[in-house]
Amino acid sequence: MRPASKKAFSYEKLLTVDTLCQNDESISSGTQRLPRTIGVSLAKELIFSARIVDGEEAKSIGLISHVVEQNEAGDAAYKRALALAREFLPQGPVAMRVAKLAINQGMEVDLVTGLAIEEACYAQTIPTKDRIEGLLAFKEKRPPRYKGE
Repeated sequence: MRPASKKAFSYEKLLTVDTLCQNDESISSGTQRLPRTIGVSLAKELIFSARIVDGEEAKSIGLISHVVEQNEAGDAAYKRALALAREFLPQGPVAMRVAKLAINQGMEVDLVTGLAIEEACYAQTIPTKDRIEGLLAFKEKRPPRYKGE
């Protein structure tokens, strides 16, 4: 068990250039993904120096969203992730799915193409029952009850 004073993030892993460069597709995408996340200058600094980044610094440079104090059970990062997931849960699943798609695909292209991707993704939500439910719920001043349809 770890002491409660340790900072936890990304399941207690310190980020290194090796960690940043790994993903499902390739082990060598860090030189492309990192600058898009934290900017060219800082990406170069981290890649060229191979400096280890702790949770506080990773958050301050925009690499991660949250840093939490580790708890006695050692699952503080997991519990924070669960709390965040609970915030997402009430949202419309169709809208969440296309928003994720628009963000992920849009970040890989220029702005004009990204806006076209966003428009195409939004168009997919127009005929859904969830969209109608969201509009009705807003009109009736009640929480929506989305079904993913």
